[in-house]
Formats: sequence, C-alpha cells, structure tokens
Amino acid sequence: MCLLLGATGVGKTLLVKRLQKLSSRDGKGDLGDLPPTRPTVGTNLTDIVAQRRITIRELGGCMGPIWSSYYGNCHSLLFMVDASNPTQLSASCVQLLGLLSAEQLAEASVLILFNKIDLPCYMTIEEIKSLIRLPDLIAGAKQNITTVEISAWKGTGLSEVLRWLEDTHRTNG
Repeated sequence: MCLLLGATGVGKTLLVKRLQKLSSRDGKGDLGDLPPTRPTVGTNLTDIVAQRRITIRELGGCMGPIWSSYYGNCHSLLFMVDASNPTQLSASCVQLLGLLSAEQLAEASVLILFNKIDLPCYMTIEEIKSLIRLPDLIAGAKQNITTVEISAWKGTGLSEVLRWLEDTHRTNG
C-alpha cells in the first residue's frame, strides 16, 4: 500500500488520475484532457497497474489529524507539497516532520513531490529545501527519502514518480 498525503489543494487527486492514465499507456503518449477533480474529503483508493498492481490510498488534506490511523501496512509514502504556495510551506513541513517521526512509517520509502512547478510563482527546489531545511530532515530520518519536482497539470516528472513506485514496490512487495 502506498499512502498519498499532503495539504488540501496541493494536487493529490489530479496526480493519481494522471498516474493511472500514464500507467495504462506504458508511460508514453499524451495524457489527454485534464480530468475533473474536487477536494478529497475522506479517502480514495486508486490502483496503478504498471509492472504490478500498486494501490494508492489518497487521504484528504482535511484528514491530517487522523492520518496516523492509516499508517499500518504502508510500504511507501508520497508526500505532496505545493511549490507555488509559500504560505502553506511551514504547515507542510510540520506535517512532514510528523510523518518522518512516526514509528509505523519507519520502514516506508518516502517520495516528496514538489508540485505546481508549471506556475510562474513557484519556488525553486533550492528555495524550498532551504526553507524547510530538507537536508537536515533527510539526515535525521530513518526512511529512504527521494524528492522530485512535478507538474500534475502538465505531466512533468510523472514518469519519474511512476518509475519510483515501480522500483519501490518491486523490492517492498
């Protein structure tokens, strides 16, 4: 099981819909029109079928206080940050710290997604890493942490996310 977490409005639902479409095309071709999305209240389960079936459980940002009840059986964690929203960054950092310190997630592989890099006001990865002190977070974490810049809207970086999911779930079951 893969958990997809992040604040409300960072693009989690669009990401899973795009990954599902990308995996059905073997990572090639046009992603087509943007699928309709609305904020997730509760949880969505989505299967991505690449080299094997990977189930992604997306939890709505409003569910942050009870995310921990879903940590069991989590092999991987996708944590999404809105790179175009500096006011949300500190809250995302606090959420990430909580996830990295959770004992049930100590064995999970973590992919931090910096989304919305297609917007003109996005912060660079260097700015974000500095602001949230990402090198310190990574150094102190038990988990294997990877980062990637993406645009769920335009499809940038999504093949990297799919590849990471395939690689992670090949080794972790």
